Amino acid sequence: MKRSNDVERFGKAMQKVCDRHEKPLILRSMADRPVAEMTQLEQSLLMAELSMVSYNDPDEARWAAASLGFPDLTFYERDGSQAYRFRNQYDCVIACRGTEANEWNDIRADARASSVLSETVGRVHRGFKREVDDLWPMLETALMCNRQPLWFCGHSLGGAMATISAGRCLLSHIDSNPERLFSFGSPRVGNPRYTQYTKVDHLRYVNNNDIVTRVPPAWVGYRHCGSEIYLDRRGQIRKSGFAGKTRDRWIGFWKELLNGKIDPFEDHSIHHYISVIAQALAEERKSGARNTDDREKIKPGPTDPNRKNSSH
Repeated sequence: MKRSNDVERFGKAMQKVCDRHEKPLILRSMADRPVAEMTQLEQSLLMAELSMVSYNDPDEARWAAASLGFPDLTFYERDGSQAYRFRNQYDCVIACRGTEANEWNDIRADARASSVLSETVGRVHRGFKREVDDLWPMLETALMCNRQPLWFCGHSLGGAMATISAGRCLLSHIDSNPERLFSFGSPRVGNPRYTQYTKVDHLRYVNNNDIVTRVPPAWVGYRHCGSEIYLDRRGQIRKSGFAGKTRDRWIGFWKELLNGKIDPFEDHSIHHYISVIAQALAEERKSGARNTDDREKIKPGPTDPNRKNSSH
């Protein structure tokens, strides 16, 4: 029964939400229960799709968020910095708007800034901090009244903004602490002191050759936060050391180059992240269904009352 209900729920969530001038959004998630009750992959897919939705204007985002199970939406904007608050009866999610692959110049311009400014603890990137500073008074006011489990997410620049915002929330007087932070294709944010002290539960997704995850450079003092989840060139989630990832990235780069594509930019798309996570989730559900079927097959039958017990 549970398997059929999951399939039905998953099918209903496969909805197309689009503006007539834009590419349709295909949404696979459904927040019909608390996020904390979802598996890690279910959480990740939902947060990746909310990160994708945050690129849209408020009218379209409201439609898409409602399809994902978040009927309550608030849009925050100041001087080009943007974020959404998505809420339902269970949870509150802050999704920061990022920079899409065709807006690489914006990320590159910010990445050139080698200096860092003081954050609550440690030091963070000047450009990313400025984006958060623009929105923080509004976000802080909203979060002070929050009584629901709180989640943060973002893609690209939005991942960096979500990282800083979640860290501020954790270290501030705000009562609700972040349950978990999800970033997809995020650049490096701060120095070692910042990353070591600001201990947010953070899942940081990196897609193969995604160029944005390599800026600003480590040699000028920047470090990544959180636990890395690496997506390889075949579109699979895998654990790999430095040498394994380096080899995988080189193979991915040259294969895409032979196909006329520039892999570091192609891999930055939020749609690539969603596709890989959705496939991993589908395999997880198939595996769970097989395990359930196997348990049903080996379920012991009724005991024969005439059978004698034997002892050894």
